[in-house]
Amino acid sequence: MSRIHQISPETATGKSAELFTAVKGKLGMVPNMMRAIGNSPAALGAYLQFSGGLAGGSLSNQQREQIALAVGEANQCDYCLAAHSALGKMAGLSPDQIRDARHGSAVDVKSDALVRFARKLVNERGHVSDGDLQELRDQGFTDGDVAEVVANVALNIFTNYFNHVADPDIDFPQAESLSCKVA
Repeated sequence: MSRIHQISPETATGKSAELFTAVKGKLGMVPNMMRAIGNSPAALGAYLQFSGGLAGGSLSNQQREQIALAVGEANQCDYCLAAHSALGKMAGLSPDQIRDARHGSAVDVKSDALVRFARKLVNERGHVSDGDLQELRDQGFTDGDVAEVVANVALNIFTNYFNHVADPDIDFPQAESLSCKVA
């Protein structure tokens, strides 16, 4: 049971109601995480603006989902793993790609560099080396792409941490458990 009240979209008022209407129009539902964040229209609005802004960036939807899965696994966020496993599938990721991203890797070298860098950002709290940056650049990522990777990691850390605090009811299919421990 959620530790922070999940506002019902049907009874929401003011700015939260407006934001819920926009979310429902885009997703067909208002996920429980957003119902809990909606206790603060400022926080929900900021989250939606940040997420929406990054959706218009240079990273593909699949790349953003791979980052979300890598970060969610690193932070052991069951809600985000369920949500991004479903969203990753909708973005065209295969079950193997979803599993690999959660493990912090990928089969193709460009995605592997991206996912490993995202995990390193989490594990090293942003303290990456020149070599880490060079590995991304060697795969064709620009400095603008690097900025977006950092932004996507930060966005997902926010939702991971919020979900740890709020513990919203998971309203996505449960993510499959991984067979081995992830670093």
